Amino acid sequence: MFQKILVANRGEIAVRVIRACREMGIKTVAVYSEADRDALHTLLADEAICIGPAAASESYLDMEQILTACVVMKADAIHPGFGFLSENARFAELCEKCQLQFIGPSAALIHKMGNKSEARKTMMEAGVPVVPGSREPVFTVEEGLRAAEEIGFPVMIKASSGGGGKGMRIARSAEEFEACFQNAQMESVKGFSDNTMYIERFIERPRHIEFQILADRFGSVVHLGERDCSIQRRHQKVLEEAPSAAISKELRQQMGETAVRAAKAVGYENAGTIEFLLDKDKNFYFMEMNTRIQVEHPVTEAVTDLDLIKEQICIAAGERLSFSQEDIKISGHAIECRINAENPEKNFMPVPGTITELHLPGGRGVRVDTAVYHNYKIPPNYDSMILKLIVHDKDRKSAIAKMRSALGELVIEGITTNLDFQYEIINHEEFERGNIDTDFIPQHFPQYCR
Repeated sequence: MFQKILVANRGEIAVRVIRACREMGIKTVAVYSEADRDALHTLLADEAICIGPAAASESYLDMEQILTACVVMKADAIHPGFGFLSENARFAELCEKCQLQFIGPSAALIHKMGNKSEARKTMMEAGVPVVPGSREPVFTVEEGLRAAEEIGFPVMIKASSGGGGKGMRIARSAEEFEACFQNAQMESVKGFSDNTMYIERFIERPRHIEFQILADRFGSVVHLGERDCSIQRRHQKVLEEAPSAAISKELRQQMGETAVRAAKAVGYENAGTIEFLLDKDKNFYFMEMNTRIQVEHPVTEAVTDLDLIKEQICIAAGERLSFSQEDIKISGHAIECRINAENPEKNFMPVPGTITELHLPGGRGVRVDTAVYHNYKIPPNYDSMILKLIVHDKDRKSAIAKMRSALGELVIEGITTNLDFQYEIINHEEFERGNIDTDFIPQHFPQYCR
């Protein structure tokens, strides 16, 4: 087992990893930017080292600085969390060259599955259903338009290296295709330094269903059931739950077996997520694979009673999975709300500032993952998510009631957040009925989607 792990991240995921390491008896090193000098993860880790200025490009995305910190602090492994360098194949490759264990899949796997057009091609070869789309990547408007006309409008234009909703546009006709393609490609170049795009059929109002995968280096692969991530704004998740109200036992088994087959097709290792779109007729299609731990992993932990961060670390250390698919039991229902420092009434604009009052809810089945505290100053340089509120109860109705109570107890003052918006969602009658899809927010809350 590792003696010391460097956590190459910040915020609640850095705190989450540090806590798991402490429970395992593993020492930790926190890295931080100048803006995060007083951040919670720097206080909880055994050691902390500054790696640069506030800008992420000069700190949390600076591979050389992070690797140097790892060597100087004598850590033998790096946990990348999510975001930043977690799905950067070059960083994983440099870790391998420096004989540092990257806690995640290999660089080759990250590259293969991180390129979404390549991933689609791989899944088709493995017999995994995919959304009809371009078989090859496209680079120009002309190539994209030919593919779109062959597929049939409306189409989704996607960046091959995209993520987090960036580099995506819906084109409903040939007339609007050029502008949509150019905007998506420009966003991809700016965000991922990649102009590679692909086109796929746009499925109207699907559910976004993802399956959590764990795989060791000995060929064992299990899935831990599904998460329903359909509540989204601008292609970014807002609320997640497990299991999905739309998935029957038979469909769960079918989709789970498909997810395992997809992971085995590429020889996957460590934690990963197979993401599907589920249409109104219960047909499902592979969308992409995330080669890292997900923001929403706590809902899976709640219904399976597994610690996914500890499992990641054990797998990276060369241990076998200690359970089989038959051992996995889904118990009860869990919901996660992402609390962001943003203003829903101003197109979800980020609102950094100082938290002047903070009260966190508690009680049986209530979990809070956060790195904020009283008088914490939220910097303007990073993602706006400041807290995850997770509840677990015997069934969906009970979990909704518990989330309603927990949201009502949560107090965050001094900044604007989406707390009231989350309360509106959880209280909406269509959400309570389980009638949700990726168009839920635009359909029921158009005032926030101007």
